[in-house]
Amino acid sequence: AWAMERPPGDTAGCTFCHTSSEERCSTCHQSHQFDPRVASAAEQCKTCHWGKDHRDWEAYDIGLHGVVYQVNKWKPEQFDFSKKLSDADYVGPTCQYCHMRGGHHNVQRFGTVYTSMGMSMADRGAPIWNEKRDRWVSVCDDCHSPRFAREQMQALDEAVKDAGLKYRETFKVAEDLLVDGVLDPMPKDLCPDWSGQHLWSLKIGAYHDGEAYGGKTGESGEFRMSNCTDVERLCFESVGYFQTYIYKGMAHGSWNDATYSDGSFGMDRWLVNVKQNASRARRLATLEKKVGITWQPEEFWKTGEWLDELTGPYIVKNHPGKTIFDLCPDPGWLDTHHAPAE
Repeated sequence: AWAMERPPGDTAGCTFCHTSSEERCSTCHQSHQFDPRVASAAEQCKTCHWGKDHRDWEAYDIGLHGVVYQVNKWKPEQFDFSKKLSDADYVGPTCQYCHMRGGHHNVQRFGTVYTSMGMSMADRGAPIWNEKRDRWVSVCDDCHSPRFAREQMQALDEAVKDAGLKYRETFKVAEDLLVDGVLDPMPKDLCPDWSGQHLWSLKIGAYHDGEAYGGKTGESGEFRMSNCTDVERLCFESVGYFQTYIYKGMAHGSWNDATYSDGSFGMDRWLVNVKQNASRARRLATLEKKVGITWQPEEFWKTGEWLDELTGPYIVKNHPGKTIFDLCPDPGWLDTHHAPAE
């Protein structure tokens, strides 16, 4: 969705990983070498699995396991990449050792993503997660005790829980601004989102329960990464970046990521910024009302040389009354055996 919102030149990084490289043998094995020893090195995952919203490499690299890997990876007796993963006896785990246990190529089997990269609240004791959690413990059990592994998962659970509480407070401050009509600009005052609608971006995945959110009941917002209020952007970064740092950091033994490097401390900072934004917006609205000013949002929120290149304005201009969901109905638009909608 974030790539669909913007012109192609803005999203080269998205395209490289999610289309040209995703799920091909040569992505990890390299087409010019196709050497299992190359594919077994942790750096092979680094090309795609890094960055603000999926901070896997950084969390591993500066975590406890990553440090063991970095200082020993040149020693064949410590990391013998000529062995199959099923026979690997490394001094410390690589990405592949844990996530592709025994050479199994379904990486999700050993993923512990509860929901949305750990960004959403979930019942961590629910049966749906038990199998993955037990499987994770079985990997840690190669070097640690099962009790130690479960203690680490409990620490992860607590960190994600605390981050969720912090984000819900951040979100509530922003939501109240919208419902009270003092969010500047309101969704209706922006250029359309990538779906061709004027819905509040932070209501993604949840049905609107009133027109205050910019849409009809039953419609859902779409995350905006650009051309939205500072409050919305801060909310997006708080959950999309900093809460991800917390989850990824705790999952990879990187306490620095989880706390200092824009993890927990970053969420603290963005919560304060959102509150300060809200306080100023409400004071300004009170003053405007007192002196009789009816504020009209600036035109640069609606149109501009770059804004006009976004997907939403294109849909509205070329397909009046339609949204991207009308043009690319589910599930056909996800079916690669059919031509995309014109």
